[in-house]
Amino acid sequence: MLDAAAAVFAAKGIASSSVTDIAEAAQLTKGAVYSNFASKDELILALMDEQVSQRLADAIKAFEMVPDLNVAVQAIGHSLVAAIHADGTWQNLLFEYIGLARRDAEMREELARRRRENRAAVARQITRLAEARGVELPLSAEELTVTILAISNGLAMEGGIEPAAVPDDLFARLMALILGPALEAE
Repeated sequence: MLDAAAAVFAAKGIASSSVTDIAEAAQLTKGAVYSNFASKDELILALMDEQVSQRLADAIKAFEMVPDLNVAVQAIGHSLVAAIHADGTWQNLLFEYIGLARRDAEMREELARRRRENRAAVARQITRLAEARGVELPLSAEELTVTILAISNGLAMEGGIEPAAVPDDLFARLMALILGPALEAE
C-alpha cells in the first residue's frame, strides 16, 4: 500500500491525489486503505517516517563500516547525496507536505510531532556513534541533527531544481567544516 501511495503521490502530487487513487493503484478497496490509515495525511506521514528510517539506517551502516572518521563522514555524505540524486520523489513530497502544513494547524502539529520523533532518533544515533568513537561533538546531538537535516533538505531542494548545482561531495565537505575539530582529533 505504501508503494502504491508513493507512486500516486509522485505522479499526481499530494493535493491532487485521493485515497481512491491510492486504493486503485494498490488494487484494494478504499475501506482497506482506511483500515490501515485514518487519513491521506497519515499515509503520507507513514511514508515520510519510512524514508527517514531507511536513510538513517543507510547512514549508520556507512558510518560503522569505515574505521576512519573522516572517511566515514565522507561515506555518509556521498550516500546522502546519491539518494538525493537517485530519487527526488520523497523530497518533493516532503516539500509539498510542508507547504500544505504551513497553512493547516492540525497538519503542521502532526508533522512537527513526527519530525521531533525522527530528530530524536537521529540524535540518539549521533550520540551513540560519537561515544563509540570517543568524539566530542561541536554542537549538541540535537543541534547537529537539526543542522544535518537543514543542510540535506536544502541540498535536496537545490539538487531537485538543478542537479549539477549539488556536487556529490558537497554534503561531506560541509560536515567536515562543521565537525572540523572532532575530525582532526581522530
